[in-house]
Amino acid sequence: MMPNDIRTSIFRKEVLAMSAYKVADAAGLIKLDAMENPYHWPEDIKISWLETIKDCPMNRYPDPEARQLVQTIKELEQIPGQFDVLLGNGSDEIIQLLLMALPPTASVLAPAPGFVMYKQLSDSLGLSYHAVPLLAGNFELDLPAMIAVVEQHQPAVIFIAYPNNPTGNLFSVSTIEKIITSTKGLVVIDEAYAPFAHASFMDRLVEYDNLLVMRTVSKLGLAGLRLGYLVGKPECLGELNKIRLPYNINSLTQLTVNFALRNKNLFDVQTQNICGQRATVLATLNNLEGITAYPSSANFILFRTQAGQADAVFASLKQQGVLIKNLNPQGGLLQDCLRVTVGTPDENAAFLLALAHSLGLE
Repeated sequence: MMPNDIRTSIFRKEVLAMSAYKVADAAGLIKLDAMENPYHWPEDIKISWLETIKDCPMNRYPDPEARQLVQTIKELEQIPGQFDVLLGNGSDEIIQLLLMALPPTASVLAPAPGFVMYKQLSDSLGLSYHAVPLLAGNFELDLPAMIAVVEQHQPAVIFIAYPNNPTGNLFSVSTIEKIITSTKGLVVIDEAYAPFAHASFMDRLVEYDNLLVMRTVSKLGLAGLRLGYLVGKPECLGELNKIRLPYNINSLTQLTVNFALRNKNLFDVQTQNICGQRATVLATLNNLEGITAYPSSANFILFRTQAGQADAVFASLKQQGVLIKNLNPQGGLLQDCLRVTVGTPDENAAFLLALAHSLGLE
């Protein structure tokens, strides 16, 4: 291990002060902690996919612009011709590219609680990160507080997840519009959970010069491929493209995502099943004594236990073979909160049975 005095003399203080992002070990557990699509592909689709990738030129570098995949995304999302698409190794890389392009004195703004990588990456780059708490009760954006930070700190980038992670709600459209028009900086609408929300700002790009829309195929059912994309004006995306690493999207990912998106009907059916199960799980949670579950437009549900019980409930669920996300350690609005991904009917039933047992209700 590198001695502490050497580390402190080499690495930036912002990095030394950080903690690494931890991913829980889910081996042997029903995995309902990471907002993944729980469904596999049918055998006939797998066979067609294998036929698609069998002649992939693994000895050659991938298309650096992923032109075929970009064209497929533009067609399926009906992206107007005046906008471009930038691909990233997951949304995380796109967030990183955006923040890397900023001057070291720049400010970044996002609601809290929100997606952890906004702050994680801002901190790693030494940027000034401002988190504005959501309103208690309904987890809505605090517009006066957001505007106050905009006026005081003039953030270069504002991230707004739509729906929000980990609360699952869609923020008020009019509130988001007011934030977009209040700032000279970029506003990134992070639509990671768009397949489950039936709501988007994609068609609003033509209205605002400073608007960008970010998406990922991870929640759709392709988390293992790590592909995200950003949609916006070519002038803006062109600057980010300067610092994008060459060949950042590998050949297998390009071929597989293009194949998958061309079989969109499969994912549409899976998404419908997840949304149906979401309603069932939400209703059942709210019928459990001591549990308050919040409405969700994503593929997960945030719920609150009675005061001081979240850690014990989380541990009990894990002991029974079900892994969800414990948000209680984050405190604030998430005190006593847990988050569960919507799984298959069998997985959801196992979770609900284990939860009832944890609460002493069976």
